[in-house]
Amino acid sequence: AQACVTPTNRTGFLCHDQRSCIPASRVCDGFRTCSHGEDEDDSLCRDVPHSLPSFLVAHCGDPASWIYSDQKCDGTNSCGDCSDELSPVTLCPPCGPGWWRCPSTVFKYCDCIPRSLCRDHVQHCSDWSDEYSCPGP
Repeated sequence: AQACVTPTNRTGFLCHDQRSCIPASRVCDGFRTCSHGEDEDDSLCRDVPHSLPSFLVAHCGDPASWIYSDQKCDGTNSCGDCSDELSPVTLCPPCGPGWWRCPSTVFKYCDCIPRSLCRDHVQHCSDWSDEYSCPGP
C-alpha cells in the first residue's frame, strides 16, 4: 500500500492504477472505491485498524480509540475527546476562513465552529461569541 495526497490535501490511499488517490477513510469501509477493489482487500481489512498501513491510522487520546488519518484536523471531533483536533501532537492549523474560533458547546466541534452557525440565534460557543462577535457566513 502506498500513501498519496488527495485533492483536498489529506492523506490518502493510492490505488493500483497509480492515479487514483482515495481518502484514508474510504479504505475498508465496505465499498470498493478503487477500480480493482484493492481498498477492500482482505489482507488490508482483515483486522482493522491493525492490518492497515500506519499512514492510514491516527490514534486518539484514549489509546483504545483510533480514527482514519484524514479525519485528523478536519474540524470535527472524531475521537470524542477532541484529541484529533486540539492535542499538541496533532499540530492542527488554526481555524480556516469558513470557521470561527471559540470554546464550543457542541460535542461535534472542538475549538472552531463553521461560520454558517454564527448569528443563527442558537448558542454554539460557551462565550456566545458566535452570536455577538462572529461576522457570520
